[in-house]
Amino acid sequence: MSLVVNTLCKNYGLQVAVNEVSFELKPGEIVGFLGPNGAGKSTTLKMLAGFLEADKGSIILNGERIHQNASIVKKQIGYLPESNALYQDLYVKEYLQFLTAVHSITNASAAIQSVIEKTGLGQMQNKKIAALSKGYKQRLGIAAAIIHQPTLILLDEPTAGLDPNQLIEIRALIQSLSKDSMILFSTHILQEVTAICDRVLVLHQGKLVADEPTRQLLDKHGASLEEIFKMLTH
Repeated sequence: MSLVVNTLCKNYGLQVAVNEVSFELKPGEIVGFLGPNGAGKSTTLKMLAGFLEADKGSIILNGERIHQNASIVKKQIGYLPESNALYQDLYVKEYLQFLTAVHSITNASAAIQSVIEKTGLGQMQNKKIAALSKGYKQRLGIAAAIIHQPTLILLDEPTAGLDPNQLIEIRALIQSLSKDSMILFSTHILQEVTAICDRVLVLHQGKLVADEPTRQLLDKHGASLEEIFKMLTH
């Protein structure tokens, strides 16, 4: 199980969004993906998820190139976009049933029960999505990303807008998911990175300016992650 990203590039007209980004993910890793607004993080995640095609470079997940074998590779990817668009008129369990059909999951009941337990949605499973709090909607978005048991989980701002209690709960959930998957998540909450991430990737103006284990990065600079982030992206 591995993800290998090599010289990934994406342009929008004359604007360079992602400029020759290369990195690898290994089993069990939780990697924080940092950068200022407009640095290219969401564009990179969309390319990794298969929603955007790179102008240059390659994405190889578990030995398969993502766009050459899209139907095979995308089944191994779970993606929570920043918008976390949900069908507000559906009930939680109804939405999860819909997703099992989309993914052609054979034992749908077992998959739904498993993901409800993992994400703590038990008391919410018979509620309408529109009635859920922000925290539970984020849990449901993560449930949608993992119901098909992907090996690569991509999370774009999974803790945005959550209160401190919800932050702690989602943090614990992300940590628990790393046992069976590789996790790459974008966030502006740097405390989350120091708390749970094995490694840090920092993107600035489309270029990767740091790729180091979290502890090593902190020790090398002798500063907080906030100070290091400001130095690397100023």
